[in-house]
Amino acid sequence: MEIIRPESRQPLPPHAKEVFKGDIFNVYQWEQEQFDGSTKVFEKLKRDDTVSVIPTLPGKKLVFIEDEQPGRAAIHTFPAGRMDKEGEGPLEAAKRELKEETGYESDEWTLWKAYQPVTKIDWAIYVFIARNCVRTCEPALDAGERISVREVTLDEVIALVDDPAFTSEDMKSELIAAKYDKESREKLERIIFG
Repeated sequence: MEIIRPESRQPLPPHAKEVFKGDIFNVYQWEQEQFDGSTKVFEKLKRDDTVSVIPTLPGKKLVFIEDEQPGRAAIHTFPAGRMDKEGEGPLEAAKRELKEETGYESDEWTLWKAYQPVTKIDWAIYVFIARNCVRTCEPALDAGERISVREVTLDEVIALVDDPAFTSEDMKSELIAAKYDKESREKLERIIFG
């Protein structure tokens, strides 16, 4: 499966200089010529790209998680994480995150969408659908993760879309449309389950 960067992605200019390096975000600055010929310092953040996985099971069920981390209330979401391993592509990261957070694996992967959510951050999100998942092992969680895995229906996920603890922003618009429009719900079901 060939994975391409989102078309909307706006990379850093080649003359941008890193002025701060953090654990998640790095800050870059550069001089940019204005329309009147003057120059101004511009800034942009850069972070590791992330992946999100919508795992499906037989019987039109989904693997869904409750994710609690220190300093943050528990959230309801799908498995997700950063592409922070050297040389790792989006699909490899998605497979790793699914297995680490849930213990599930799949041999049937589809890239649903890839996008850059914020123009001031050089950061892309890749959303995959992993069909016919099978539990192969226990989750391998980081020290700062407490994850509960559960099987849910699409309608249960749709019902959570207004819950402040629901954080799957990468599919929220489709879920809202599915909540209020039968055709949109049928379309989303076809996208997810094939």
